[in-house]
Amino acid sequence: MIAQSVRGFGLPLGSRLCSAQSVPLTHLVCTACAASHDATVPQNVSPCCSKPLYPAYDLAAAAQTLTKEALRGRVASMWRYREVLPVRLDADIVTLGEGFTPLLPAARLGAKVNVASLWIKDESQNPTGSFKARGMSAAVSMAKQFGLAKLAAPSAGNAAGALAAYAARAGLEAHLFMPVDTPRANIVECREMGAHVTLINGLITDCGAEVARRKASEGWFDVSTLKEPYRVEGKKTLGYELAEQLNWQLPDVVIYPTGGGTGLVGMWKAFDEMERMGWIGAKRPRMFCVQATGCQPIVRAFAAGTTFAAEHVDAHTRASGLRVPKAIGDFIMLDILRKSGGGAIAVSDDDMIRATREVGAAEGLFVAPEGAACYAALQQLRHDNAIRTEESVVFFNTGTGVKYLECFGD
Repeated sequence: MIAQSVRGFGLPLGSRLCSAQSVPLTHLVCTACAASHDATVPQNVSPCCSKPLYPAYDLAAAAQTLTKEALRGRVASMWRYREVLPVRLDADIVTLGEGFTPLLPAARLGAKVNVASLWIKDESQNPTGSFKARGMSAAVSMAKQFGLAKLAAPSAGNAAGALAAYAARAGLEAHLFMPVDTPRANIVECREMGAHVTLINGLITDCGAEVARRKASEGWFDVSTLKEPYRVEGKKTLGYELAEQLNWQLPDVVIYPTGGGTGLVGMWKAFDEMERMGWIGAKRPRMFCVQATGCQPIVRAFAAGTTFAAEHVDAHTRASGLRVPKAIGDFIMLDILRKSGGGAIAVSDDDMIRATREVGAAEGLFVAPEGAACYAALQQLRHDNAIRTEESVVFFNTGTGVKYLECFGD
């Protein structure tokens, strides 16, 4: 049974966190070769392999105060898991109340696809309207801790909005690069929060190239997806919340929309940490990655059995968050999908838009196209009998449909 289907306990930030300097972050680990790196200075990708870095913690120390019982009285945000988040001082936490979003039963949708236990993790209720708030809260908090002044990132839209908000909250500069056809709501959002916005005639990969070209001369710190170690730490709280809200029993299946992949890899990291702290066993959900037919590098690589994903040429989809033709964490995602016994599935834009209305009419949620893609994928997976009726399934709505009004007719 679900433990909470609402945001939570309503305590103000600072209520019953762990002590201000007890975070047991020990070092950073290269995801390619497992070499250790210094966590006391700002880092981007690993110096050894140029691959993502994971923060590592003294989990035995964390478990002394981070217990299931202690959580009952903690702040209703992602910072309830303070001991396994990297910020050293409470004073450096930059928060707008992100996390601890509802896990909502979806009985009507479940009946339509003949799944007995279906849930929607609704990330649209985060500040800035998407799951990106989690990662940017962690990354900007660490930037504040390190004394950084100027942050830069390429974005398909929602990450830019989140960085604009958290940088403004911290008093830092945000330099954002987005494709020219990014949903207008994201562009307006960023500009109205004081960010420096540059629109690029291209894809998010072209935006990333522009950040890389200028960051040294401009004095920017790059907070691109998985090109710094801490956005994934905010995203991993999805996994902690999922376990807590389901009374420490993970679902049989997780369906997740995947562009850069931090949510997927973050949850997997959380499951490992929880097992090492004795909270859960070795059983894992079967993880399914959802992409658009017009941009499906992970789907193709999974089908081909390769370790890395080739760039998807001429990527296109109305689900802007899924328009990521090449992801630096591709090898991590593919490993997770295979180890979990899950898979990767692509759905069309038309099916996403149709599914948006189905979810809205059945459950009262105006989901982003990326979230609707998960329901369309569930329909296809049930049709193919890849998910059984008796299995428990959670799919993620990563943002609000309000930011994608261009996708829908009058």
